[in-house]
Amino acid sequence: MASLPSLFDLTGQRALVTGAASGLGLAIAEALLEAGAEVVLSDSDAPALDAEVQRLRKTYTKVQQRVIDVSDGAEVDRHLDVIAAAGPIDCVFANAGMSAGRGFLAEQGRLENVDPAAWEKVLQVNLTGVLTTLRAASRHMKPRRQGRIIVTSSIAGLRSEAHSGYAYVASKAAVNNVVRQAAIELAPFNILVNAIAPGPFATGINGGRLRLPESAERMRTYIPLGRIAQPHEIQGLALLLASPASSYMTGAIIPIDGGASAR
Repeated sequence: MASLPSLFDLTGQRALVTGAASGLGLAIAEALLEAGAEVVLSDSDAPALDAEVQRLRKTYTKVQQRVIDVSDGAEVDRHLDVIAAAGPIDCVFANAGMSAGRGFLAEQGRLENVDPAAWEKVLQVNLTGVLTTLRAASRHMKPRRQGRIIVTSSIAGLRSEAHSGYAYVASKAAVNNVVRQAAIELAPFNILVNAIAPGPFATGINGGRLRLPESAERMRTYIPLGRIAQPHEIQGLALLLASPASSYMTGAIIPIDGGASAR
């Protein structure tokens, strides 16, 4: 039986984190680096990505970067091929995402105000982007018959949330079943597929709501712990799912929301 510390040791592992220039993706990438993994950070925002990678390189040596638009399947395939050519890909975090919402009970949260263009864009990034990342990652993991794929979903995919907007909640609900479906298909290859479902975190995607005192207070009132989470609070769960400690977990959608989904 492995020692407890070794269960969370990622030394020698290679990981890709999408949407890693800020917020939860960046926090996840830092956790993997701290655990000893070689990490490729990717994002569509090249300047922000480069700035964070340069900062991380002052502490960690095994840091790489790639500018990837996850809504472009061909681009995802191309970059995953390049990453895999340099060595096996052990873990992929499909974290990239976006929201069309703007503030509590945002315009996109009202049926009559749903913008078709915004709807398509959100689903292209949040749903199609996850699917293309899953497909590309599994293609490289199958021959080795091992791997971890972790998707960033949301508690908005588990319960209705007017402030999140129709496109966002639809994309995250769909992602949850994509994760379950992929977990079943890939289990014979020992590829574990799970999702993290965050509640409100102090990240850019929630920035508009958090800057409005009334919106921020309403968010806090439905969270039993009574506060908004900080990005680093996702790191423990992310490390668990990326590590040998989760060897019997697949198809799980795990809330990390201060108790909000328990209501």
